[in-house]
Amino acid sequence: MPIYDKSPRPQEFAAVDLGSNSFHMVIARVVDGAMQIIGRLKQRVHLADGLGADNKLSEEAMERGLSCLSLFAERLQGFSPSSVCIVGTHTFRQAHNAAEFLSRADMGRPNAREGFAGREAAGRR
Repeated sequence: MPIYDKSPRPQEFAAVDLGSNSFHMVIARVVDGAMQIIGRLKQRVHLADGLGADNKLSEEAMERGLSCLSLFAERLQGFSPSSVCIVGTHTFRQAHNAAEFLSRADMGRPNAREGFAGREAAGRR
């Protein structure tokens, strides 16, 4: 029996949904040509609760979101940016300071995030 298996490590992908109330992360790997979910993380951040009348996220709301993202980042160590898809939904389209949040989260890479239209985002939950 071989001690060292030279077969390539299965390819892994992650999807991160920055929702208005919760942030979700799903990690999957390709096994025999099919996606197999190997991990899920979910944390309530209540980001929308911190969206003021001026359409700016409060510092407290941003801190809740950033704290969650630091946990996600720990799990994503070693992932290439091209294997991680990050989407921000309604609150990020409304917030005038969304760019500040993304910059602080080091998620300002255009290839790592997308914005969904409201119906599209709702349909993917």
